[in-house]
Amino acid sequence: MSSDLTRKTADELARALSAEEVSSVEVTRALVDRIESVDGSIHAFLHVDAEGALAAAADVDRRRADGDQLPYLAGVPIAIKDVLATKGMPTTCGSKILDGWIPPYDATVTARIKAAGLPILGKTNMDEFAMGSSTEHSAYGPTHNPWDTTRIPGGSGGGSAAAVAAFEAPLAIGTDTGGSIRQPGALTGTVGVKPTYGGVSRYGLVAMASSLDQAGPVTRTVLDAALLHELIAGHDPMDSTSIPDAVPAVVAAARRADVKGLRIGIVRELGGEGFQPGVEARFTEAVELLTSAGAEVVEVSIPSLRYALGAYYLVMPSEASSNLAKFDAMRYGVRVPPAGVDDPSAEQVMASSRDAGFGDEVKRRIILGTYALSSGYYDAYYGSAQKVRTILSRDFAAAFADVDVLVSPTSPTTAYPLGDKLDDPLAMYLGDVATIPANLVGIPGLSLPVGLADEDDLPVGLQFLAPQKADDRLYNAAAALEQLLEQKWGGTLLSRAPELEAIR
Repeated sequence: MSSDLTRKTADELARALSAEEVSSVEVTRALVDRIESVDGSIHAFLHVDAEGALAAAADVDRRRADGDQLPYLAGVPIAIKDVLATKGMPTTCGSKILDGWIPPYDATVTARIKAAGLPILGKTNMDEFAMGSSTEHSAYGPTHNPWDTTRIPGGSGGGSAAAVAAFEAPLAIGTDTGGSIRQPGALTGTVGVKPTYGGVSRYGLVAMASSLDQAGPVTRTVLDAALLHELIAGHDPMDSTSIPDAVPAVVAAARRADVKGLRIGIVRELGGEGFQPGVEARFTEAVELLTSAGAEVVEVSIPSLRYALGAYYLVMPSEASSNLAKFDAMRYGVRVPPAGVDDPSAEQVMASSRDAGFGDEVKRRIILGTYALSSGYYDAYYGSAQKVRTILSRDFAAAFADVDVLVSPTSPTTAYPLGDKLDDPLAMYLGDVATIPANLVGIPGLSLPVGLADEDDLPVGLQFLAPQKADDRLYNAAAALEQLLEQKWGGTLLSRAPELEAIR
């Protein structure tokens, strides 16, 4: 019974809970037991709040027994990336500089999850301050991919993706600055969605790059992602970048799942050299399935994509260096006095604290960003990168004038071995080549698992992109492809996972 509950989708659990076939306490207890059983080998969680989750589940059960009208997902447990503020629960951003910090408030996303009655299982592991593509840059140790625990789960939100893939949670929240929801989704065989920028509130999300960061769902099915997206999205007056428009009808789109007559554009620049053969093979097969279902597929070119990676790695560290300046050891975070100094100045305490509290990748990006923003270099670097964003936005607008959605592989490779690229940051950065453009121009993106690469039997993801505020197009197209793939496989991709102890 416990194993059956952990493998159910969020939609299946919601229907069972509504019919009172099972209680939220039973579901939550099964997942807590699952975490205790397998997370030692996965390390998806930094903090597990079993007591709080079970108390929230009991409250939902009581309200349901009293006849209260509850939100659809009430009682379905969830995990939250450790970059979103959670009142009364540690929020470390995977960094020693925030070790032990417990926020006095909830992020808007957290507040909406609590208001909807979803028990929060805990906080998931991540690259420090979301800086990384592998979840190896967490100050608390790496997360392991449930498909092969010697490999990365992707980053920076590898903890959320691994928790969902390892059946430790049916739902999770991630954040995506350059692909940190979609890339881990591709590498773990899960569904990851980056909503339109401003579609989900950033209030209480510890910022890395304010013009790029976006919270979104990590799930095992497209419908589950739509259900969670609809719950957390919507205007928030606490966030000045929040879109005031109505949330797109993503759940209805996921249930529609019809691509007949849909025009789909294959992005010419996101393939070929640098893309693993097994990745391209699964991508091509998935596109053929869409064509067989009545979609019209054409090739499109976005010439400015060649500049996207360079622009991103100027914009992101520049904004990160500014945002992380607040960690000065004066207001919150660790304070480490400099060694051998009897009466240190504030600057000395700040320097020693930041040196001790930040990891190498964070320091690297702060240095890059500070240099790019410095006097005499601002226009040449940060200013030029912002001009590239404008050109990129125009090229995407031109592409969407001709097609409804764009598709590409989510990641150029499958999950590589832990430690393989730690000494080569540039090689790691190249893993974000297909996902970064969506963040630069603020459009929504969704990664869907489309099979296993021939070379290593590891998951491959296909990425859908849509125009701003057209998130529903992603869910319609992805749900249609998901159905076609499940008919072909006779089940979900995760049901084909190797019989490893971590995901059995």
